Amino acid sequence: MTETLTPSEDGRYDIGTCRSVQVTCISEMGWFDNDQLLATIKSAGGGDTANQWKIPWDRDNAAGSCSLIRMETLDGEHHTFLMDAGWNREYMDAAFQREGIDRMLASGEIEFLFITHEHMDHYWGLETVLKSNPEIPILFPATFHAEGMAFLDGARFPESGAENRIPHRGRRIPLEPGNVYRLFDGCAAAVFDLPILIGVRGEESLFFHVQDKGIVCVTGCCHQNILTFADFARDRLQGGEHLHGIYGGLHIAPFGPLKEEQEEMIRKIGRYGFDRIACNHCTGKPAVERMLELGYPIVEGRGREGEDGPRFIGNGDTVRFG
Repeated sequence: MTETLTPSEDGRYDIGTCRSVQVTCISEMGWFDNDQLLATIKSAGGGDTANQWKIPWDRDNAAGSCSLIRMETLDGEHHTFLMDAGWNREYMDAAFQREGIDRMLASGEIEFLFITHEHMDHYWGLETVLKSNPEIPILFPATFHAEGMAFLDGARFPESGAENRIPHRGRRIPLEPGNVYRLFDGCAAAVFDLPILIGVRGEESLFFHVQDKGIVCVTGCCHQNILTFADFARDRLQGGEHLHGIYGGLHIAPFGPLKEEQEEMIRKIGRYGFDRIACNHCTGKPAVERMLELGYPIVEGRGREGEDGPRFIGNGDTVRFG
């Protein structure tokens, strides 16, 4: 399933080429109330010191981030996998039923689960996945902590409310920072090693090289920041001279008004020449509004499942590249 690539003499990786990639947002709402989430983190010691597995989260404020990815290779093969598992099990149960993900998991149509990082809103809904297919292969960053690994085995953390009652019985594939892994022809993953708030480390993201279009970058939260993410695609991947699109949370202004450094980051996004920007989750409404003001090619959604307006690719929305 994974092939560790070796760069060519020019330092670039050849990830192959695919015909298309399509992403459906199952849920982009990690939580419902920003102020409540921030107050909970502050009361636990703050984002730089608190451990997410020991924070007494309010489950009524928990939702989850999860996307379904479909791609087609040049020879006509179709591959389908899930990116992230959300947070609140009951919320994710409903989302999976609404979009038919539970049936796709049970039938084996979804080939594997790709966990971008260990944060609660991307990982703690794992049981919702495993109840339909406990043997599904799981790809995750090798930077997972001991708690994250125990969670795979069926652990409970009463202080935080994290619980997985269904031990994972399938193949586990940790991806190491510093490597580029080809998953399919035209699809690759890389882990960005960095400390993240509330005791998490490392985020893995996806790259697709779409024929005649260029590179598509797909991320959960982009804690590595959008400029680092885009620079990697442009400078380290064959085909990176044209960045066709990006999907996911861009972690620019998730909690409030734009700061000066965030404004500068948004201006710099323009230098990459993306054809399509399909952002949601932790991008932040002020960031999206500023990108629209700058004339960036934002792909808007329908806001049909609780999101605030059509700025984001929201729950149930699909974007296709290629």
